[in-house]
Amino acid sequence: MTLRLQPVRVATDSEDTDGLLVFARDKLVAVLVRLSNEQSEDTGKWFLEAGFGRIYRSRPPVFYNLDRAQEWIATSLAADT
Repeated sequence: MTLRLQPVRVATDSEDTDGLLVFARDKLVAVLVRLSNEQSEDTGKWFLEAGFGRIYRSRPPVFYNLDRAQEWIATSLAADT
């Protein structure tokens, strides 16, 4: 599955503002935010700020890198077909 990523600035309650809109089949399926709190062990990782449809999680995951986030999104969407 091909995902299209669009950079975006995200207003969050923290310093994390670098984000990506994730599209699949021309539909918005997720918003990812890169964690930037230098005090945290998760700095530089990607967080599922919002997921839609099959991507929604009440406890959103944190991903080690962007590749893993995309793999997880694609796998989650594939379960829908």
